[in-house]
Amino acid sequence: MQSFHEVRFPIDISFGATGGPERRTEIVALTSGREKRNLRHAHSRRRFDAGTGVRSMTELYEIVEFFEARRGPFHGFRFRDPFDMKSCSPEAQPTALDQLLGIGDGEKSRFQLIKWYGEGDDAYARPIRKPVDESVLISVGGVASEPESFQVDIESGVVTFVDGSTPGVGQEVRAGYEFDVPARFDTERIEINLTAFNAGQIPSIPIVELILP
Repeated sequence: MQSFHEVRFPIDISFGATGGPERRTEIVALTSGREKRNLRHAHSRRRFDAGTGVRSMTELYEIVEFFEARRGPFHGFRFRDPFDMKSCSPEAQPTALDQLLGIGDGEKSRFQLIKWYGEGDDAYARPIRKPVDESVLISVGGVASEPESFQVDIESGVVTFVDGSTPGVGQEVRAGYEFDVPARFDTERIEINLTAFNAGQIPSIPIVELILP
């Protein structure tokens, strides 16, 4: 059966990848000259070419080995986005106050990790499904939470407060973290030409983000 493998694509290679978020929009030109635009998906989808990160035959073999172990595009895996991998800017260190997850009501104990882009009514809330183990910091009401007061499911990005630590009414729940992108290969074959590679020609290794429920 197809599944998601909780393993990370070779990180040194991913840091040399090219790519970024994609938004699918249907644009219809009306007879008046105006446009009608429809957003096809609520969430963006990231696409990468990891081939630009390959610098040696050893790394190329590592990619082939990883591709085979995932059965090509059949199984998903973790991919470190070189441009967007933290709850803060790439140069900063995450803090427990970085991202708003929700407001406590005295009963709710489960909160999905979220990263916000933009501000106000136009802000986009991106669910974070693959946090890095032991990187998650939590605060409630502006006060950092003790690690034993919550649990993090690194396969779904859900934070669960233990009994006695449920956020009170009106308390902001915030988080800081590092995260990976759930992804798969976007090709059924990796085509390699040794002569071309030695001459500096880079093979294409397309990777696409998986939209998880």
